[in-house]
This record gives sequence, structure tokens and C-alpha cells, in this order.
Amino acid sequence: MKSFKILILVCFVLAIHSTSLGQVTAAAAQQTLAAYAQPGVDACLLKSSLIHPTLRSIHQATANYDLKYVRLELDTDPDVAVISGTVTSHFEAVGAINQITFDLASNMNVSQVTQRGVALTYTNNGNDELVIDLPVTQNNGVLDSLSVTYSGNPIASGFGSFAQTTHNNVGIIWTLSEPYGAKAWWPCKQDLNDKIDQTEVIIHTPAGNTGVSNGLLLSETTTPTGKRFRWQHNYPIPAYLIAIAVTNYARYTDLVGSGSTALPIDNYVYPEDLATAQASTAVTVPIMNFFETTFGPYPFRSEKYGHAQFGWGGGMEHTTISFMGNFSRGLIAHELAHQWFGNKVTCGSWQDIWLNESFATYATGLTVEHLDGASGFKSWRINANNRATTPTNGSVYVPAQDTLSVGRVFNGNLSYYKGSMVLHMLREKIGAADFQQTLQNYLNDPQLSFNYAKTPDFKAIAESTSWQNLTEFFADWIYGEGYPQHSINWSVTPTGITMDYQQLPSHSSVSLFEVALPVKITGVAGQEQWEVLHIDHLNENFSISVPFSVVTVEIDPDVNTISKNNTATLGIGDAFAKAEFQLFPNPTSNTFQISTEHTVLTDLKIYDLHGRLIIDYKNQLHERPAMVFTAPQISGIYFIKLASEKGVVTKKLMVR
Repeated sequence: MKSFKILILVCFVLAIHSTSLGQVTAAAAQQTLAAYAQPGVDACLLKSSLIHPTLRSIHQATANYDLKYVRLELDTDPDVAVISGTVTSHFEAVGAINQITFDLASNMNVSQVTQRGVALTYTNNGNDELVIDLPVTQNNGVLDSLSVTYSGNPIASGFGSFAQTTHNNVGIIWTLSEPYGAKAWWPCKQDLNDKIDQTEVIIHTPAGNTGVSNGLLLSETTTPTGKRFRWQHNYPIPAYLIAIAVTNYARYTDLVGSGSTALPIDNYVYPEDLATAQASTAVTVPIMNFFETTFGPYPFRSEKYGHAQFGWGGGMEHTTISFMGNFSRGLIAHELAHQWFGNKVTCGSWQDIWLNESFATYATGLTVEHLDGASGFKSWRINANNRATTPTNGSVYVPAQDTLSVGRVFNGNLSYYKGSMVLHMLREKIGAADFQQTLQNYLNDPQLSFNYAKTPDFKAIAESTSWQNLTEFFADWIYGEGYPQHSINWSVTPTGITMDYQQLPSHSSVSLFEVALPVKITGVAGQEQWEVLHIDHLNENFSISVPFSVVTVEIDPDVNTISKNNTATLGIGDAFAKAEFQLFPNPTSNTFQISTEHTVLTDLKIYDLHGRLIIDYKNQLHERPAMVFTAPQISGIYFIKLASEKGVVTKKLMVR
């Protein structure tokens, strides 16, 4: 590759625990991070770098209300690992309710809960739940609000949740709530079933600091105790994407476009890193232009995009303001892509995390293709395939029992790289134009846009856009575990070559990976011929016409599919393939005939170059004793898959 540095997610579990609370200190987290992170290595988050390996998943107790507006007014000092403030939540009752439950860590101290100025009774039940008794029953559809005043030293979990560290001997506070950490520092509803329609974050901090959050900066004022920053975000947002960062930031702005339609990219960086950051973040502008062309307009154009430097080794895609541990091009692209895939449309469960992470990872690959060309993109795919095939098991879709394991949810090999290669395979399968249209249809679907999506939602849109049935594709590559190992034994025939194909899946959950497998055939004088083998049996035979003397056969040398340890060897041939079936005339303009020898034809299917089934003659064979068949009406190259009790053979048919 050229200047691109491969995105690598370093997987490790922090094991330094507090003897009293069972959590890892921020200092221990940074020490462990330093031990595993390497110079030049990018990561979306180093998202398997766990402070707490397991946490509760979806919380059903918060399902009886719909959040409409939330205001966080917070007091923070970046030199002190404490937060205090008041969170006011406006909500609509779902059914008749007498209690409201917020997610809030049990170590946080709640001093008061009020409703329109009237104090309410509440309890923190020890299960990270703040349960509030309403004075009267709130009927279905009725809008009301509650204010919770609280303080405490948040316990770190997941990837930090709330951290107080330093840079250049200057204090900084930052939050990172994905997946289950929002409750560590504010009373919230952190399930993936309700987005807050509008949020406001007010940060009070000592003079000399800047408080950064989501959305637009409405005001920055001086107060008797320091500074006050008021941010407002006017798009639906889940709790885990709300964030703050507070330190002595230097600020500068890059612009996408000009004039009244210009989009500001506001960058908040450490003063000591200002010059380096300014040189590095400039690439955000062409990447933004590319993504807007490919995916559609930036979803939050009426507000901003930006970066805030923070004390972690990777990045986190907080809506409108990505927190960045470095400013490598790969990380910039990945976090920006999340504004579409993860923020505009958010995974509807942690089982579906690939809808966030695989998509952002593949968008990084598309950035390489756009900026570095085909050779750079091939290098990216080689790395992605190596990562995807590192484990012999594991599915892109996270099993329900594993959603409590943050390390499994954010497994770099599976949720990032394998899923990204599956998206590349989908692009190859349905074509680049239909793939791009699928992404845009997915992002703009009225049920999903600024809402949540699950894997069946994306599958349905891909199918309706491409007019292809993708059930088997998703079963193999998204829900199935492992990868295929391909083996071809090829031999020379008078008209070309035959290929005896075999597949060995790495995991028993998939009996066969159906795949359109590219094969490169090279001649003695350097001639090249590419074929695509449409694999739907573990053992198949393909007859290929080749107009030159063949010296090598290579399986997917450009790495457009997921596989490992493939072999293609010269053998002695297969009499079955040559003698049992003959197809003529070939080329043809209307009909063709099959002759059989010492076997009975049991199935005949015709596929186009994309692997789409065009004609299925299986149930009509008894009506055609002469074995004469009608060819497809559209001229082109097709594949005839013939089956008998002795095996399966694929032959190429040219229709004029």
C-alpha cells in the first residue's frame, strides 16, 4: 500500500482490578493500553480493551416511557475525577405508569429528584437502577419531566465510561459510554430501543478549559467560577453517543465547501499537538466529500462535524464530534463513516453491532480505494481477510448469550474485519451500483433513518434493491461461523481445462459456503483468463474453454472473498467431466442439446455471470427425452450446472 496505515484492533483484557470495587483505575488502563498499542496503529476504539468484561444487556425496566428531550447540566474540573449536576428528562408515558426507572450506577449519590419543583421519593435499588415513584399515575401519551440532581466518582467500565487523565501535565476529563457505560456518569436510558429526540448539554468548568459535546455550541460565557458551555443537538440520539470532553483545548476549523452551505469541521486538540493535528485533519475534507457522494449528505449538516482529542488509543464516533486518540487517515475515515452507519442508523441490538462497525471498517477500505487506487485497496483486503480468518470459528452476528461480553461484541476479527469483507463480497455479488443504492436506501428508509436497524432490515433492503434472494448468503457469511478452504485439482483438455473443486469449511455450523469464486488462469505467454465459479456443492467439476496453453490456476488472487489456505494443483484429469456430458451447439442462438453417456441427468440449471439462477429445468427433464433445451433470450455468457448420480459438472454456454 501507499501511505495508508491498516486499521488494527488490538484485543486484550485489562486485568488490574481494584480490590474494593473490582474496577480498573484510569492509570492502570492507560498503562495497559501503552503496553499493547504500537506506533502507527489505528483503532476505532481498541474496542476489545476491556476495563470490565461483562455487563448487563438490555434493561426492560425502562421500556415504559419514551424520551423526548434531555438536558444535562454538569459541573466538571478536569483535575478531579468527579462529576456533579442535574439531568432533566422530558418523557412520554407508554401505557399508564406509576414509576420511572433510569439506569444509574449504584455508587453515584442522588441528592434530589423533582417534578416541576416538587420533590419525589426514589431509591437506588443496588442494581444500577434509580427507581422514582410518581405522585400520580401518568397516562399513556402524557408528557412530563423529572430532574435528577446527583454527584459522584464514576466507576470505569467497558472502554472507560468516564475518565480523568492528563496530557502534558494538564488535566482532562472525557467520557466514552459504548456499550453500557452511560449509566456510570449520568441517569439515563441506555437501551437500544429509544433515541432521545433532542438533547442539551451544559458544562461548567474552571477558567482556561473548554467543554466539548454534541451538536451546536449555542453559547460560551464567563461565570464567577469559570466558564459555561451550552451545546444543543437537534437529532435523535442514543445515550451511548452523548459525550463530554473538558481540557485546555486549542480550536481550529476546516471547511467543507464554501459560502452559506459550508460545513464546519471543528477540531479541539491539545495545544502541544496543534501543528501536527492541523496537518493531519485536513484529509477529513476530501473524505467527507467522498462519503457524501457515496452515502448521501452528511446526516447532521445543520450542526457540525468535528474531532476532540482524548486520552485513549483509538477513537469513538460520538454524534457530530468524534473523540480521537490520534489523527491517522484510517481512523479519521472510520469515525466519520460512523456518522452514517452507527449514528444516523444505529444497530438495534449489540448482536447487530456489525451494522455499525463492519460498515465503518468497509468505508475505510472504500476510502483507500478512492484515494490510493486498486493496489492500495487490494492490500487493504489482504489484511482484512487475514484478520477475518484468524479465528476458525465465530460469526459476524453476535450470539445472544455473548452480548454481555464487551470483548465478543467488539471482536476486531469478526465485528470489524470479517463483516467488512462480507460487505465487499456483497458488493461483488450484486454489483457496485446496486450495492451503493442499497446503502443509500438503508440510510434513508423512513423506518430506520435516525432510528435503529437490525440485520434482517438490511438484508430486506439489499434484496429489494438487487432483486436477489440473499438468504443463503446471510446464513453462510453473517450468521454462520468460520470460512472456507478451497481446493482445485485441474487438468488440461483438448479445448481448455477441467477443474475438480472441493471445499473444506473451518466450522461445522456451515456445511457449505456458497460463493462466487474468482479464478485466474495464466498461459505460457502470460495470457490471462478470469473465470467465476459459482460454488453450491462441496465437490464440483468445471469444464472451461481456454484458447491458450495453461501453466497456472490461482484461486481468488485479488482477495475478493473470505478464504484461507487455498490450493490449486495440476492433476491427471477427470474422465467423468469429459465423457459423461456433452453440450452443443456452443455458441448457440436459441437452443442447445445435452448428450449423456453412462449416466442419467438429474438436474440442469442455468446461471448468469453474477450467479443469478436464470432457468431451472430440474422438474422438466422428464419432458425432454431428446435433451434439447431453450437457451436464455439475452446474449451473453452463462453457466450450465449439470448433475447426475455421479456428481456435478459446470459448463460454459455462450448465447449469441
